[in-house]
Amino acid sequence: MVLGNEDKNIRLMENFYGVKIVVEGSVVYCDDKSKVKILKKVFNALISECEMSGFIDSQDVNSILNDNYYKEFIANGIGLKKYYLRTKGQKDLYEAFENNVITIAVGPAGTGKTFLAVVYAYNLLKKGQINKIIITRPVVESGESLGFLPGDLKEKVDPYLRPIYDSFDALISSENTTKLIEKGVLEIAPLAYMRGRTLNDACIILDEAQNTVPSQIKMFMTRLGFNSKMIITGDITQIDLPRSKESGLIEAIKIIKDISEIEVVYMTGKDVVRHPIVQKIIEAYEKVE
Repeated sequence: MVLGNEDKNIRLMENFYGVKIVVEGSVVYCDDKSKVKILKKVFNALISECEMSGFIDSQDVNSILNDNYYKEFIANGIGLKKYYLRTKGQKDLYEAFENNVITIAVGPAGTGKTFLAVVYAYNLLKKGQINKIIITRPVVESGESLGFLPGDLKEKVDPYLRPIYDSFDALISSENTTKLIEKGVLEIAPLAYMRGRTLNDACIILDEAQNTVPSQIKMFMTRLGFNSKMIITGDITQIDLPRSKESGLIEAIKIIKDISEIEVVYMTGKDVVRHPIVQKIIEAYEKVE
């Protein structure tokens, strides 16, 4: 269990530390004596996790290797699937959701910002603390204009909103996502659809907020009604706006960061829970940006 299927976890440790590891029975050998102490710490952490939860996967191993390990159950998925907070950064983000009216989550792709927001919103809905979940994104990205895309409005908009549907589908299934939409409990729509509304008893999520302009993100935040929460997510290294336009997310952080019940949480490459090489790519770019 600790070693992983076909010693997969051993390979992860070898790649991370640049060493050769051999396991014979209960004895572990390493070709670099300077890494023995840290490897002992890693193996002890893996054993403790196996004893506590009965299993360990590559995401757990990567978090332990990066000294960023954390694991807390947050939701049941489809079938036997369970979802956990996987890193200290994810823990801090989820706690920010719970303790603030507006949370701004800033970090690279793969850190779980959007999915954790979806899980939190759905948990509020299940507990009866809100009546509706509203999720929105700015539609125009990468210089594309909807007027030049084929199809009707829904066909044009859906590709931009697909990642949000995917998050709900993974959590509760595509069928149940459709049911929530049909009941009006879940609304997934372009940002322009928020204008002129006051949103009460809801959890409202703005995804890809780095691609808003200042007037858009201000409009969004001022839609907040009573007994509602807002979550804003974005990656300020992936701005698709024309160079002449300032990101509304960057401006908003400067303006509202000191208001009580608003918290800005910054996540890093260490919080990435995708393939290990994705984390290395992100960290490499962070060094030069």
